[in-house]
Amino acid sequence: MSDLFLDEIVRPESEDSRRSRRPDRAERERRRRERRRKNITALVIVVVVLAGIGVAVWKWGMPLIGDLRGNPVSAAEDYPGPGESPVEVPIPPGATGADMAQILFEADVVASTRAFTLAFAANPDAPGIQPGVYRLMTKMRADEAVAALVNPENRVRTRVTIIEGWTVQQTLDRLASVTAVPVEEFQAVMADPASVGLPPEAGGNFEGWLFPATYEFEPGQTPADMLSAMVAQTVRVLDERGVAPEDRQRVLTMASLIEREAKLDGDRPIMARAIYNRLEINMPLQIDAAVAYGLGKSGTELTRDDISPDAKDNPYNTYAFPGLPPGPIASPRAASIDAVLAPAEGPWLFWVTVNPETGETLFAETYAEHQQNTELLRQWERENETDA
Repeated sequence: MSDLFLDEIVRPESEDSRRSRRPDRAERERRRRERRRKNITALVIVVVVLAGIGVAVWKWGMPLIGDLRGNPVSAAEDYPGPGESPVEVPIPPGATGADMAQILFEADVVASTRAFTLAFAANPDAPGIQPGVYRLMTKMRADEAVAALVNPENRVRTRVTIIEGWTVQQTLDRLASVTAVPVEEFQAVMADPASVGLPPEAGGNFEGWLFPATYEFEPGQTPADMLSAMVAQTVRVLDERGVAPEDRQRVLTMASLIEREAKLDGDRPIMARAIYNRLEINMPLQIDAAVAYGLGKSGTELTRDDISPDAKDNPYNTYAFPGLPPGPIASPRAASIDAVLAPAEGPWLFWVTVNPETGETLFAETYAEHQQNTELLRQWERENETDA
């Protein structure tokens, strides 16, 4: 091997060679720094994600585990129950579980909103909670508070039943006795009929427009609210049957006569036909219930003078004036309204209840037949008077 060859092997790199390799090293260093920066960024992202997962597990996972173990409020502050003092709590329409939680927390019914919302979520009947005022206890256990709201028996309501055939005065007396609101407050509201929705065709007269039914009123509802509900129900019943506004007062007037005269639902369409038949021939209706209403009496108190064709001081004297009386004499039920709208077919002009106990009523086409039926009533009266 020659010295020249050895010189070539061990000869250091020339300056030009080293200069040519410097850019390569710089590029490799830049790439290493870029990889290091990306790795650090990725690590930070992983740490943030893991931290978020940890928070989520702590916030939602732990209560869920408690729920699966049968204790939905184990991770929330809760009262041990069963409660201390009675309290009435309003639940407004459209309230969510969170809304209810806040309301009950502020009323000190539950120890925390979280306890209630978890108990709400655990009760499958909770979405059916109705708006209203509820009678609860302070310091209740959250799940017991939810159960109390689910139970409709805990709603604070005033239930008022208005009987078919009652007059306005009877209805107001019942409202006052049940709600403890004086009759005068209802009468004051009625001085402005439009404020409670009484239609113009009623002419300001509430008679016949306070529909007989059972109503439930929440605490805080006013006399105007109560009367509005009854008038609205009458309008609803008429609208459902397609009664035009201009016909409402006439239908209610006829229906009220049937309501006070008929005892059995099956007789109502027959009585409606008899009334139509009389109206068609301009024959006085001769309905005692109307006469009694105009005089403020009961039907059993009427005298011969009261039903005289000459007693024209009573506009409701259907013996003195042909046609319908000036307006309804009571609040009719739906069956009486239906009878007016769909009367039976027949020639009847007369009717008489021959057995006041059972309500049996006989109808007749002729006066002679009617007289025979009336004698059956007299016979019943004699027999029962003897038995007494």
